[in-house]
Amino acid sequence: MRLFFLDEWGIPVPQESIIVSPSKIEVVFVPLLAYDKAGNRVGFGKGFYDTFLGKLRPEVIKIGLSFYPPEDCIQPEPHDIGLNYCITPEKVFYFFRSN
Repeated sequence: MRLFFLDEWGIPVPQESIIVSPSKIEVVFVPLLAYDKAGNRVGFGKGFYDTFLGKLRPEVIKIGLSFYPPEDCIQPEPHDIGLNYCITPEKVFYFFRSN
């Protein structure tokens, strides 16, 4: 029995889930392709996570997950939402963000 299906972007989505109000979310783990030393990130190009993160309270902790160290600089676009942390196999990076 499959517990998930793939959405239009190929992202696994649980078949059974509950809806949680954005006001109840305190931490989000964010998949990404790349990030820089300031916590800017490059996602998967659809703006899905930026749209979702934009609905959350500014103090919600955003944690990226990566296998790689940060790039020197990624130029963010106006709609991009940066990370507070990024976890790699070697190190946890912290990025100062004012709310």
